[in-house]
Amino acid sequence: MKKILFLLLLGTQLMFAQENTNQNKFKQLSQDLPTPNSYRSASGAPGHEYWQQEADYKIDLVLNDETQRIDGEETITYHNNSPDVLKYLWVQLDQNVRAQESDSHKIRTNKVGEEMDMRSLSRISPNFDGGFKIEHVKGTDGKDLKYTINNTMMRVDIPTAIQPGGSYSFNIKWWYNINDRMQIGGRSGYEHFEENDNYLYTIAQFYPRMCMYNDVYGWQNKQFLGNGEFTLTFGDYEVSITVPSDHLVASTGILQNEKDVLTSEQLNRLKKARKEYEQPVIIASQKEAEKRETSKSDRNKTWIFHAENVRDFAFASSRKFIWDAMAVKQETGDDVMAMSMYPKEGNPLWEKYSTKAVAHTVKWFSHYTFDYPYPVAWSINAARIGMEYPMICFNFGRCEEDGTYSKRTKYGMISVIIHEVGHNYFPMIVNSDERQWTWMDEGLTTFLQYLTEVQWERNYPHRRGPAQNIVPYMGGDKSKISPIMTNSESIHQFGNNAYGKPATALNILRETVMGRELFDYAFKEYANRWMFKHPTPSDFFRTMEDASSVDLDWFWRGWFYTNDHVDISIDDVKYFKVNSKDPKDNARPTDRDKGISYIRNKEEIEKTYDEKDPTLIDFYSTYDPFKESQMDESEYDEYINSLSENEKAVLTDDLNYYQINFSNKGGLVMPVILEFTYTDGTTEVVRIPAEIWKLQNTNVSKVFALEKEVATIALDPFLETADTDTSNNHFPPKNEADKFEVFERTQSSRPNEMQKANKKKVERP
Repeated sequence: MKKILFLLLLGTQLMFAQENTNQNKFKQLSQDLPTPNSYRSASGAPGHEYWQQEADYKIDLVLNDETQRIDGEETITYHNNSPDVLKYLWVQLDQNVRAQESDSHKIRTNKVGEEMDMRSLSRISPNFDGGFKIEHVKGTDGKDLKYTINNTMMRVDIPTAIQPGGSYSFNIKWWYNINDRMQIGGRSGYEHFEENDNYLYTIAQFYPRMCMYNDVYGWQNKQFLGNGEFTLTFGDYEVSITVPSDHLVASTGILQNEKDVLTSEQLNRLKKARKEYEQPVIIASQKEAEKRETSKSDRNKTWIFHAENVRDFAFASSRKFIWDAMAVKQETGDDVMAMSMYPKEGNPLWEKYSTKAVAHTVKWFSHYTFDYPYPVAWSINAARIGMEYPMICFNFGRCEEDGTYSKRTKYGMISVIIHEVGHNYFPMIVNSDERQWTWMDEGLTTFLQYLTEVQWERNYPHRRGPAQNIVPYMGGDKSKISPIMTNSESIHQFGNNAYGKPATALNILRETVMGRELFDYAFKEYANRWMFKHPTPSDFFRTMEDASSVDLDWFWRGWFYTNDHVDISIDDVKYFKVNSKDPKDNARPTDRDKGISYIRNKEEIEKTYDEKDPTLIDFYSTYDPFKESQMDESEYDEYINSLSENEKAVLTDDLNYYQINFSNKGGLVMPVILEFTYTDGTTEVVRIPAEIWKLQNTNVSKVFALEKEVATIALDPFLETADTDTSNNHFPPKNEADKFEVFERTQSSRPNEMQKANKKKVERP
């Protein structure tokens, strides 16, 4: 409905007094972040006195393929680069999470259902003899060191305190039983193949590892309970792995004795692969793998690997492995070898996609951060798992027996490879504290995974990244939603909280709040500042602002420190025109303008009282407010001449004024993005920064002066703010029908898309 308004003063921003009860969503975050110091600066960069520890390892391992047991002995050299004197050392014993007396079993809640699988039952009362069996802890002089085991942590009492700048070496001997991943789960372990009685080992957390010691926590010796992953110290590794002689081994690091463990043909193929940038080269074929499966060797070989400046070490071993590889040329760094090992159960899917997915990931993660600094990136096929380590990761994805695979399997496999290879950047190189802040590695990696997926295929089926994908979670039950800034072991809905929401937040920052150019520069600055170092959340927050000149405190506070959601509503739209006071433009109101009662009364009332009795008539009886409010032409000319040029322009432009009243129903302040569709069919997008909510978090009004008349208004038209209720995003209100779907009940044996297509080909005459 149009309203006539005489505008004495013109303005497009309506101001509101702030209520005392109005929570300040734009309160600066500095008072909630650690105070900057000489180790970590206010800009988010490492300080001029930044330091970090180093731990070097020399490890000898034997993998027993008959008993599924690992025996190991290691010498750790710990370098104290801190300004502190260290009287004892803390060592992680992550395998102890599987010990029968582990706290992880004690604190696990569960219920008995009417139907339970064996894996669920085994978790109620675990009978696997897991955990490290420590045989000795000695100094390099051969003398026993006193040690105390506290669940997944071991304190080693050293004879002399390590002074700043000093180092200390000691020796640990241990063994443990490898877990069956398919039965009791785990990030590492073995998978048994009944056909020909073979095993595929993906081995990690297999050695006692130094805890991280830094300027933030001192010793980061939080117990390993299962969710919070690993916080580790960089160092150099020399690892000798003894396995059956017919096994192939993939590992962190560079193989030092190729000629001792590879055939001459494998060496030639590997040499060729180092010059191949387009298509993977088969190093060990499926035919060769099948032969090894059936003719087991009773001898052993030792593979020796060396890795520099890595925070961890993992490997895989099996006689079932097929092996392919190709080179990746980087923008400025050295070539990288992208390689995969997988059993025949992964083909043809893995041979077609795995190594190319590795190469693609290295290319695009490097594009947004830094050139990949390591010589190799491995993808290893392991059922039911996706897990990352320096230079190597374990990824799921298996085909049906007929060689077909579903769409879900294909894209799930490609996505998990991108994700796990991408973890080389976060946290393997940008070494954040996973045990404390899962989002710093999972969220950042998931975000870059999304940017990498869009470079793979135009219509890639993304799980996480686009704003609209997080809407069901953000608008859900608040009692089951944790703020992102929650310790890893206390998170509700782990996947949505640590992966999906932070990835979405970063994508919104990039697309809507900061813009791609500013975001990409700041994000790359963070990655380069903290590569091979230990950043905290405050270092990330501060760097993103420092490198972009964008105040993001409101964004970090809302998205990372609360469980608020986005729901901005268009409550009301009012339309105004300026009354020019020009006599030519102001027609006298008609009878119709005065309403139906006036029309009928004029027809039915023959004479009113004052028409019958003229003595009742006074000044107001004949007063015409419309006429009195109008100017004659001379008065109008005088009025026009009194106006400034800007004021005259307002009258001649004949603009349309729309006052839109918004409310923030979800609590999370966000930019306001509007699309105006005009009556002539054209459209215009207007973007208003989130700071429109600075003085009033719950309700704001904004007046738009437009040359054209508006037909419709849409809020968040491109679904970029994760608004959980779009039913209040339109003017006029838009009717949205709830949809229901007619579907066929699926069975586990239902054919996949490839099988259906193959069947149709056979049925055609």
